[in-house]
Amino acid sequence: MTTNNRHTHLVEQELAHLEEQVDSLLSIIERLTRENRSLRAQQESLATERAGLLEKHDQVRGRVDAIVTRLKSLESGA
Repeated sequence: MTTNNRHTHLVEQELAHLEEQVDSLLSIIERLTRENRSLRAQQESLATERAGLLEKHDQVRGRVDAIVTRLKSLESGA
């Protein structure tokens, strides 16, 4: 093999290796993009669920406060 051929062969090997690395990085980017999309959807869903739970919590607190007030008025009226 001549020096020029060896050099060409080494360059081709290096390019092939770089191509594999780029393909690998592209696969990682695609996977992370899908994962990110999924996590954002999950976060949105959990935020909606949390808002609903906070609203229910406030409603229950209001009912409990009303019950306590009625009980106190029954105690003082008895």
